Amino acid sequence: MITGSLARRYARAMLDIGVAKGTYEQLGRELDDLAKTYAGSRDLGEALTNPVFPRAQRRDVLVATLEKVGVSPVTRNFALLLLERERIPFLPAIARELRLLVDEQAGRVRATVTSARPLAADHVQGIRQSLEQQTGKTVVLETREDPSLLGGVVAQLGDVVYDGSLRTQLEQMRERVLHE
Repeated sequence: MITGSLARRYARAMLDIGVAKGTYEQLGRELDDLAKTYAGSRDLGEALTNPVFPRAQRRDVLVATLEKVGVSPVTRNFALLLLERERIPFLPAIARELRLLVDEQAGRVRATVTSARPLAADHVQGIRQSLEQQTGKTVVLETREDPSLLGGVVAQLGDVVYDGSLRTQLEQMRERVLHE
């Protein structure tokens, strides 16, 4: 996919600058904040991408947004480059790719644990430790709730899903009974 490879190229360039300056974590956060601001405002997206607005006016809007978000000169220049090259619509994808690269650089992985009800802190810590032992990396864990699971947990680490939900166990039991 062209969008993905383009986003990866820009993210890689941003990471390389951050690594060279020792600020890759900061740049990742800044680009993430900027992407959230961009994606969260339809008016901002329209103002930055609509060719009806002169380029100078779009640049002024972006500069004001960058000041509001409070970014470093590197992120500022990067965003202005994206605007100049008509790549601003790719900002959320670039930020997502950069987040992955920053996590990889820092030896982290992100995981999501979904349960039927809120998990106790010691259960969350146990799941985190188990995932860290499996990956050998620091795990940034996000918890979610989904009452349809009935019980148990579903952990997703990258593309791998560990499904220990009661719903899945009941479905597997049902399949075994039907096939016997």
